[in-house]
Amino acid sequence: MVETAITFTSPLARCEYLPDRVWQLRYEFAPDLQPKDYLARLKAGWRRFGPAIFRPECPSCAMCQSLRVPVATFRASESQRRAWRRNQGGVVIRFGSPVISRDRLDLWATFHQHGHQTKGWPAEAGDDPGIMLHNPFPTEEWTYYVEDRLIGVGYVDAFPEALSAIYFYWDPNERARSLGTFHVLSMMAAARQRELAHVYLGYYVEGCRSLEYKTRFRPNEVLRGNREWNAFVT
Repeated sequence: MVETAITFTSPLARCEYLPDRVWQLRYEFAPDLQPKDYLARLKAGWRRFGPAIFRPECPSCAMCQSLRVPVATFRASESQRRAWRRNQGGVVIRFGSPVISRDRLDLWATFHQHGHQTKGWPAEAGDDPGIMLHNPFPTEEWTYYVEDRLIGVGYVDAFPEALSAIYFYWDPNERARSLGTFHVLSMMAAARQRELAHVYLGYYVEGCRSLEYKTRFRPNEVLRGNREWNAFVT
């Protein structure tokens, strides 16, 4: 396994997913993390931003559950198929390495301000998308355009057997396009083309509006107790 430079557990704080609870996260700073090592961590319920990997270690709550979608059995719902058709032909996806630019910074700020106004996110967006440039191994940046106008940016880890969504932000003025759904469907299509087994979507938290959508991509599996992946049952 990769050597970790720093390991620590955050202090108890108000949960950003379920505000009536407290959360605590275990972090490992791993600038030399290799893809095969992170994939093993991903399967065990860890996530990452840049070189920092983390997972919840809350003393009295286990609501955060890693969720993945098996590519071979996934079937889009009717509403998901409508979102796909709505964007096909009109939205162009470009693939590259993460970069920073004025249109990305503006889109990030607009997206987080919308989240603050509609979902109670913190007023300050915190880090800007520049944090996505610092990765221990190559990460894909998927950018979504209508003509030459940037309307969405997604960061994706690609492994020999899976894709993992890191983060996606989009233009709230284009909400009718269901860009979040379109991004996940695009990942599913790419995973199928690359003959990969799973698409990892991060944590599902029942009761959190920003995360509950993940269960709509079915069938899917959740990791229970950091031990076994089981079919999600509503």
